[in-house]
Amino acid sequence: MTKLSVRDLDLKGKRVLMRVDFNVPLEKGVITDDTRIRAALPTIKYIIERGGKLILMSHLGRPKGVDPKLSLKPVSKRLSELLGKEVKMAPDCIGDEVQRMVAEMKEGDVILLENLRFHKGETENDPEFARELASLGDVYVSDAFGAAHRAHASTEGVTKFIPQAAAGFLMEKEIEYLSKAVQSPEHPFVVILGGAKVSDKIGVLTNMLERADAILIGGGMAYTFLKAQGYNVGKSIVEDDKLDLARQIMNEAKEKGVEFKLPVTTVIADRFAPDANSKVVKSTEIPDGWLGVDIGPETVEEFSKVIGRAKMIVWNGPLGVYEFDKFAKGTVAVAKLLAESDAITIIGGGDCVAAVQKAGVADKMTHISTGGGASLEFLEGKELPGIAALSDKG
Repeated sequence: MTKLSVRDLDLKGKRVLMRVDFNVPLEKGVITDDTRIRAALPTIKYIIERGGKLILMSHLGRPKGVDPKLSLKPVSKRLSELLGKEVKMAPDCIGDEVQRMVAEMKEGDVILLENLRFHKGETENDPEFARELASLGDVYVSDAFGAAHRAHASTEGVTKFIPQAAAGFLMEKEIEYLSKAVQSPEHPFVVILGGAKVSDKIGVLTNMLERADAILIGGGMAYTFLKAQGYNVGKSIVEDDKLDLARQIMNEAKEKGVEFKLPVTTVIADRFAPDANSKVVKSTEIPDGWLGVDIGPETVEEFSKVIGRAKMIVWNGPLGVYEFDKFAKGTVAVAKLLAESDAITIIGGGDCVAAVQKAGVADKMTHISTGGGASLEFLEGKELPGIAALSDKG
């Protein structure tokens, strides 16, 4: 870690402005999944136990202006329960009333600012808005990896007005594991990619071709590769404008000696529905009118041989229509293979997290990333503005 860590800061009596990712799912004002709140608890507790005055800030949803339905009030209530102490809810994230509340804080107190995106200055990275946020803190800590790929006022702009900007424990862990995958993976290094589109994963594919020993492809994107080889894929999802690119990627894998595995068998359905008729066929023989919805049992077997040899595995994207139980079998089976392997297993955020939870093996993974888009960009080798903005050690 070349970036300053919260461990490097003197926190006692300091106003600690901390960016968290509390963008939790809400239904009728009730939080349906508090994973993101729990993920920030170690850093939160560390700061308040060391006498910091903690000011938390987050966005929630994509409001156009102030929207009471996207208030962070339910979050302050849930966080109060988890911490066993009151988390005061600020009426806004800037302004006189917020300044007054912060001025009255004692060591160990926690305040949650209202939704940052109620102000358009947040997403526009407006320097004036960033300066007002920065005026609330003596030091800045970011634990919002899920928002680190966006240069917003609270993730990047604010660091220009605060002398020390450090990573929280969650951010530190993300940087540590994802950097390992990008910079110094342990070999054999296996990358598993799924999801609907090749276009979403081009950056990861090209970057990982330089590093991986094997790349396993599943999900909707597999059919673009199969069609690029001249096979019939029926009604399966295909990006026709990416067929040349798919061929190029497969050729490059061959040249570099990277094992590039596509599904050998596929579960196909007669329509896109949870109760569709389905059967297993060879991936090269998908009939007209049918569409691929999951990897077949023989594919799981083939993948398991590669996974069994791996020392490090990165997985991004489900391998079938995992939201339908009937077509989640391949994804769940691969999740279980990872859980049983001796490799370092890194789950790259987004839908994959839900898939691993569905398989009941989340606790067996070495690292589960909290940011879908952010982890994808990191694996592409891009520099994330929310990480670049943190102070360097030294």
